[in-house]
Amino acid sequence: MISIADKLKQLAKDEKSFSEIVALINSITPINRDENAVSSFFSEGDFLFWSVSADKSKSDLFFSDSLKKITGFYPEEIINRPGQLISLIHPDDVPDVKKKITEFEETPDVFSLNLSYRIINRNNENVWLDGVINVTRDAKGNIIKYFNLFKNVSQLHLVIKNLLVENNVLREKNHAKDRFISIVSHDLRAPFTSLLGFSEILLNEQFLPDSEKKEYLGYIHEASQNQLQLINYLLDWSRLQTGKLTVEPRRLNAKMLISGSAAQLAGAAIKKNIDLQISCQDDIFINADERLLCQSINNLLSNALKFTKQNKNVYLSCNRFKKGFIEFVIKDEGTGISEENQAKLFKIDEKVSLTGTDGEKGTGLGLMLVKEIISKHGGEIWFYSETDKGSEFHFTVPESKNSILIVEDNADICELYAELVSEAMPGYEIIKTQNGYEAICIVLKDTPTLVISDHEMPLMNGIQLVEAMYKNEENRHIPIIIISAKITPKLHEEYIGFGVKHILPKPVDTDLLLSLIKSSVNLNGR
Repeated sequence: MISIADKLKQLAKDEKSFSEIVALINSITPINRDENAVSSFFSEGDFLFWSVSADKSKSDLFFSDSLKKITGFYPEEIINRPGQLISLIHPDDVPDVKKKITEFEETPDVFSLNLSYRIINRNNENVWLDGVINVTRDAKGNIIKYFNLFKNVSQLHLVIKNLLVENNVLREKNHAKDRFISIVSHDLRAPFTSLLGFSEILLNEQFLPDSEKKEYLGYIHEASQNQLQLINYLLDWSRLQTGKLTVEPRRLNAKMLISGSAAQLAGAAIKKNIDLQISCQDDIFINADERLLCQSINNLLSNALKFTKQNKNVYLSCNRFKKGFIEFVIKDEGTGISEENQAKLFKIDEKVSLTGTDGEKGTGLGLMLVKEIISKHGGEIWFYSETDKGSEFHFTVPESKNSILIVEDNADICELYAELVSEAMPGYEIIKTQNGYEAICIVLKDTPTLVISDHEMPLMNGIQLVEAMYKNEENRHIPIIIISAKITPKLHEEYIGFGVKHILPKPVDTDLLLSLIKSSVNLNGR
């Protein structure tokens, strides 16, 4: 005949439900229940079994070996505690548990009670228990003994809690997107009243003065420009959200990047007689998507110019931030942002669209797109602003690691190059390898700032290395310096054809090599 413990183990092996295990224990005549046999099943698992007589006698209190694992306490410690196991119940759950147990005990024809509550273990952590109290009663319905079977379901409660939190977040996102769609729908529709109205006048009024025609065409042109910008922002934001527009970072020179943005908006600055000042060290490089980051800087800089009055200043700068990141700052002496509008910035369902100091219009979606772009780069964005005193926006992007890869199979020559690089470019990591295969693996794993390679190498020559590197379009910006004792005109043409600009003969002119290293490193941002 199969024992109780063996039957329970069989249920566990078959991964039967908790309710089936409870049913098996409840099916056994309580008076004849073999507690030791039942307990052996629970010694290692998440089930806790205990029994006690109606008078709560300590000598009659029995716990399965799993007590220590679930509560952190030994049976002797629980037995000697006032209130015993009940004393571990979370204070917030005690009133409800006591009420249910009291009602259960006073109902003579009820033999089981399902309960779920928290206990506080030895480490002061909450443990969720879910299970059943089963009792034996005498002929009058008085309880003789309690048999308790509970399971540690803390992990399940944690999963449920996380799902509820995630569900609330998703619900809020959906509500925010609904509000956003409502706002955008209005913005997409609103300009067409003006566009249609002015275009109808131009079509129907044959004798309209040229001055009025020009004025109406100006309205149409301005409205169309704003509408196109709104649609572009919306499309880019949507494509970033869905992953259709991916961030493709590469090594960029930060100063060249902000100089380019300043040049693009110089006309707007000159028009308002604003002094646009930029500040950035030459040797700061970032790892970013050039188009998307330029779009972000241009948007923030455009806003700074828009809300700054004539004859004031706007500042654009970048510098090293915390380890691994570069901080960009766009600061103006403009109108500032009210506290009410500050709370709305960067929110999908809150649109802030203000008119500039010279009547410049905006879409209200630019900052939301900037935040999304910076987030996709792994950076952060924040701002400070005070009404009538100006604003400054800060954001961070990853810094590009500075490293120079030397590919040379002659150890002495390799060391010579390394010493020259260390002297010329302090702070740069030097990576040395003896053949092209190792070099390719390094390039794929961690894009170097510059590659210095010999032409004659075992396994793979310089031409094959360059060809393998430049097969990946993202690596074409990495400058390569080739050094060889046997460069023929044909080889020289091949290297030039691949885009290699510097091919030096051996023995190498160290001064020329140092000069090329410095110029290649400083220009490796475009």
